[in-house]
Amino acid sequence: MAKELTKAGEAERSINKKFRKEIWNRFIEAVKNYKLIDEGDKIAVCISGGKDSMMLAVLMKMLQKYSEVKFDLQYIVMDPGYNPENRKKIEDNAKILEIPIHVFETDIFEIADNVTESPCYLCARMRRGHLYAEAKKYGCNKIALGHHLSDVIETTLMGMMYGSQIQGMLPRLKSTNFEGMELIRPLYCILEDDIIRWTNYNELSFIACACKLTARAAVNEDASKRREIKLLIKELKKKNPDIEKNLFNSIHRCNVDTLVGYKLGDEMHSFLERFDRKI
Repeated sequence: MAKELTKAGEAERSINKKFRKEIWNRFIEAVKNYKLIDEGDKIAVCISGGKDSMMLAVLMKMLQKYSEVKFDLQYIVMDPGYNPENRKKIEDNAKILEIPIHVFETDIFEIADNVTESPCYLCARMRRGHLYAEAKKYGCNKIALGHHLSDVIETTLMGMMYGSQIQGMLPRLKSTNFEGMELIRPLYCILEDDIIRWTNYNELSFIACACKLTARAAVNEDASKRREIKLLIKELKKKNPDIEKNLFNSIHRCNVDTLVGYKLGDEMHSFLERFDRKI
């Protein structure tokens, strides 16, 4: 008689079976194409408690089990000041999905709540710094975050429409403040809609935005812009089902020769530099 699967086992099997093309294959595509994981890596999988980071944790656990490349994982949860209900929800979901998390506490929400200018920017900076520092305590050389393909294209469009610049989101980055540390985004090729489908299929429930600051209208501006971009993409998909794929592919095929200006490092460059060059 076959052994009955646990909830975690069912969630993993659904990735291997029902969502293999949309989730597992695209996850492996990102890991291989962007060379995210090397032999001997110790990676801190950063879990916020939302659907994306929990999916990341499940996928990384599966990859460690099946991969020929040997690497270690440390699952870390930063509590920036969650209320007791959200904290318990994260811990309960980790048990359900059999993710051995380590929780550490910070006072980031409290600090950001007392800042009037750009509290979200400050919060994000502090979160990243705390995650790097905690990962380093465990001897990790990389942190993995749960940004997905939808985040990538939305961020790019937001930069164009509201920031007057073409700026993407890289699948891996070297830390400028923590020597020898990298940030990787293994969900880079996975659509948010497919993460939602996996979540619903397995009858899982994760926390949404737990930030205490979002009640303030001024702080909500970035979130409202992202919602606007999400709705725009949704409308465009009705006429062109490949719109997300095309937007994603476009950031891999930038034709710099056709751009009026571009930034490389800290220096701005103009097409005139090439135009006036003698052939």
